[in-house]
Amino acid sequence: MTGGGSGIGRATAIAFAAAGAKVAVDDIVDAGGHETVRTIQNAGGEAIYIHADVRDEEAVKRMVETAVHEFGRLHFAFNNAGISGGARPEEFWDSAIFNETFDINARGVFYCMKHEIAHMLHHGGGAIVNTASVCGMAGPGHPSYVGSKHAVVGMTRTVGMAYAAQGIRVNAVCPGAIATPMVQRVMADNPANIKAIENLHPMKRIGEPQEIADAVLFLCSHRASFITGHPLAVDGGKLAG
Repeated sequence: MTGGGSGIGRATAIAFAAAGAKVAVDDIVDAGGHETVRTIQNAGGEAIYIHADVRDEEAVKRMVETAVHEFGRLHFAFNNAGISGGARPEEFWDSAIFNETFDINARGVFYCMKHEIAHMLHHGGGAIVNTASVCGMAGPGHPSYVGSKHAVVGMTRTVGMAYAAQGIRVNAVCPGAIATPMVQRVMADNPANIKAIENLHPMKRIGEPQEIADAVLFLCSHRASFITGHPLAVDGGKLAG
C-alpha cells in the first residue's frame, strides 16, 4: 500500500487491517508510515513499514518482494502515492512540476502494477486498486495533475482488460475533494477556498478518507468479483452534473 503514511492511504491501511489483512505500508515520509503501523498494531493488527520511492523501479520491486517475504503472498495492492502538482496559475506550464507529477502519479503506478502483477500471476491472482481522481475523468485543473490522473485511469482500464482472464482485477478510485493533508494545504492558503471546494460537490461537503477506504475495500472484496478496469467516482456527486 503506497502513500500509507497519511490521508487516504492511512485510512485504507487501517481499514484493511481491521478487516483482517496483514498490511505492508509504504511511504517516503518515515514518521507518517511508522505512525500508521503503530496505529494498526495498537489495535491488534499486523503491519510493517517499507520506505520506497515509487519513482524508483528497483525500490518498488524491493517493496513488493519485502511484502511477499514477510507475509507469504500478495492478495491485494493499493497504489495510492501521489502529489497535487501545480496549483497556482504561474505553474500551469512548469515543466519541472509536470515531470515530477507524472513520475509519482503515473510512472509510480505503472511500476507498482508491473511488479505486483508479476507476483500475482504466479500465486492465483489478486486485486489492485489505483488512486486516480475525478480530475482523471474530467478536464478542469492543471495539466500536470489532470494529465497524470487521466493516465492512471487509462492504465487501469488497459491493464484491467489485459489480465481479466488471469484472475487479476484492476480498478481505480476517483475521489473528489477529500479531507487529506494535500487538500487541507490548499484550503489553508485561503479560508474562502473551503466553501468553494465544498460547493463543487452536490452534497455540499468535502469527503472523508474513510469513505475512500470503504470503496477500496469493496473493490478488493469478493463483492466486486465481476468488476475490473473500472474507475469508481467517490465524489459527492461532482461528476454527475
